[in-house]
Amino acid sequence: MHPYSLKSSKGAPFPPRPILVVLIAIFGFYVCYISFNQITLENRYEENSGEVQAEIHCRKPRLPHEELRYVHFPKPESYSRGECSCNPVRSFVLVSMQRSGSGWFETLLNSHPNISSNGEIFNRVDRRENISSILQTLDKLYNLDWFTSAAKNECTAAFGLKWMLNQGFMDHHDDIANYLNKKGVSVIFLFRKNTLRRLISVLANDYDRDAKQLNGTHKSHAEILAKFKPVLDVSNLIPNIRNAEKYIRDCLDHFNTIRHMILYYEDIVRNRNALFQVQEFLGVPVRKLVSRQVKIHTSPLPGLVRNWDDVSNKLNGTQYAHFLDGADYVR
Repeated sequence: MHPYSLKSSKGAPFPPRPILVVLIAIFGFYVCYISFNQITLENRYEENSGEVQAEIHCRKPRLPHEELRYVHFPKPESYSRGECSCNPVRSFVLVSMQRSGSGWFETLLNSHPNISSNGEIFNRVDRRENISSILQTLDKLYNLDWFTSAAKNECTAAFGLKWMLNQGFMDHHDDIANYLNKKGVSVIFLFRKNTLRRLISVLANDYDRDAKQLNGTHKSHAEILAKFKPVLDVSNLIPNIRNAEKYIRDCLDHFNTIRHMILYYEDIVRNRNALFQVQEFLGVPVRKLVSRQVKIHTSPLPGLVRNWDDVSNKLNGTQYAHFLDGADYVR
């Protein structure tokens, strides 16, 4: 044995310094790689789930868990919500038909300091020419990047629009229903029970628009419209009533999976407590709602139609005979 040889140790030989350096470098690279990926995933999550993070940050403990999907914390691109940024907003749409009291009902909603209903935004054809333009308009609206006279000084808690069935709502019902469900939008359906009264109101409004009675300009004027007595087309009266009711049934069938409530004009006129239910549905403090609008046709039905005897004879003995007594409307 060489005189300078040492007795071998019992453990494994210590690796040479170059190998140790390589192992440390590999381990360091691995740690950096894992950390980088974790940071990247966190950033992506924050970018893709900004609204979710805002909800977690702003969520109020008293908010029922089952209602979280209907509560939003919008981040408008055109302005900052400031002190209202953590105020939850519920998106809604008021769905109705012309001459069903929707204009009056919307003024009631807008009398609430925390509700903003922005009118018939889809009365413009370019906003409803296809499903893409409809969804883009809705995105802008529900992100609060929409300014109308319905804007509030106080924090908005319910934000929506009025949408007529014939303004693209039924033409794209599947896509719209999917959108409303995905976005957590609640629907208020407002219809009229007495289709005969609605038909009379439609004819009066058409006359007002076409006749241009006030200085050559169309203007809804209760006293003038109330004096107009239309002649109803008796031969098509029952088909018109039947088609209108089918239109409503089809609408409710297409959108029955959406969170919704169904209102009838006559029920609101009879019982203003129905407005309390609406406010609870929208998640806003219950207030007394007011409107300056007045009802146009307040007279009994026989005084509203020029050929009332023909109308009465046509509907008597049918399933629509109850429209004749006007008992479903109380002033």
